[in-house]
Amino acid sequence: MAQEIERKFLVDMAKVDLPKQGLTICQGYIQTADKTTVRIRIMGDKAFLTLKGETHGFSRSEFEYEIPVSDARQMLDELCQGPMVDKTRYLIQHQQHLWELDIFAGDNQGLIIAEVELNSETEQPELPDWISEEVTGDKRYYNSNLLSHPFKDW
Repeated sequence: MAQEIERKFLVDMAKVDLPKQGLTICQGYIQTADKTTVRIRIMGDKAFLTLKGETHGFSRSEFEYEIPVSDARQMLDELCQGPMVDKTRYLIQHQQHLWELDIFAGDNQGLIIAEVELNSETEQPELPDWISEEVTGDKRYYNSNLLSHPFKDW
């Protein structure tokens, strides 16, 4: 089974040396009746359909498939409810891990989150000095929740 094991952190931008290039991401979510998340994402010149199960600890099942960008645009327009989550992603290598640092825009402007994927829930990555606080498990920081409860309203 495909599985995502991930931890999320807030970032002290005064300590980050961002790469010159970031990747623009626009994503929306299709409403489901249970705790399954169905995400449509356009990331640069590629698009993805992702299904995620309920989170347990740091883990959840995840299935991701590349789809045509034209299909993704149509799904975002016709199937996704409400606003989109817009952000720019920067990839930063630190020690043995590749960190994804997301700077949010729109209704979530001001929110900056770093995520790191792990091989197990017991793995302890060395944290970069620009990490300020862990928010793993805090549902406010789930991208799917940022649609109905954007950062600007906190």
